[in-house]
Amino acid sequence: MTEVLAEADWLAREAAHVARMRRWTGPHQERRSRGEKHPVLDFLFTYYSYRPSHLERWQPGPGIALAGPAARRFLDRKGYVTAPDGVVLDPAGFGAGKVRTAEFVLRLLTATASRPPRLSCFGLHEWAMVYREPADSVRHDQVPLRLGSAGTDAVVESLDIRCGHFDAFRFFTAPARPLNGLTPSRETQIALEQPGCLHANMDLFKWAYKLDPFVPAELVADCFELAVEIRTLDMRASPYDLASLGYEPVRIETAGGRAEYARAQGEFARRAAPLRHRLIAHCHRLVSAAP
Repeated sequence: MTEVLAEADWLAREAAHVARMRRWTGPHQERRSRGEKHPVLDFLFTYYSYRPSHLERWQPGPGIALAGPAARRFLDRKGYVTAPDGVVLDPAGFGAGKVRTAEFVLRLLTATASRPPRLSCFGLHEWAMVYREPADSVRHDQVPLRLGSAGTDAVVESLDIRCGHFDAFRFFTAPARPLNGLTPSRETQIALEQPGCLHANMDLFKWAYKLDPFVPAELVADCFELAVEIRTLDMRASPYDLASLGYEPVRIETAGGRAEYARAQGEFARRAAPLRHRLIAHCHRLVSAAP
């Protein structure tokens, strides 16, 4: 059954979404025009491959008809067709590739949601990415390491590393990899991801936009904004000194800092859970309705 949105209603939702996302896309595009790097926020537009212009772009998702003459501009986008009630996404556009993506996302998120959150990694993945790395080769060489290279290496060697997220682990330096208590791979991703992992919760944004335009823009935006907050904790707990950018460190090299990190990590796990369940439910609907 198709839901019909009156022109005034969907135009208001579109304007609200654009304004919401320009809070992030505008400053990013201004920095890029100046050739200026941002070690915290660039990640959301570089590691994640969703273009700022796409993030700003509103879409209703499937099963929604956009009424009124203004909706005809959606026909300039791939996958939209006219219907008796207005302009809609063509269900035939949800082809075999999108079905496979939705099935994978459904399996991954369902498995992740079934596990209790593990809150004892303390963000050491960022430290393992610079372990024994020459100072001029670290990923964010425009900002210093808080404890210097030797101090950073000492922290890595003094704490247990148990990173189960493959897309974090694959950026570990070669000397750091054997120190990890797990050996995540793409093949073990579904078996290892758990809801306390900051990267697994940031990745809800990725899984939402991978199904574009068959996910409502508001759900993509909700996942994106949570990812912004999680990324901030991720880098505050990193070995980098970001005080010049206004970020106070979470000093995971201390017992107090590790406790602070675990509390924040647990809160993000709680906030990510309803987004994960919304994506699970949406993938169920997409797979069930696939032509």
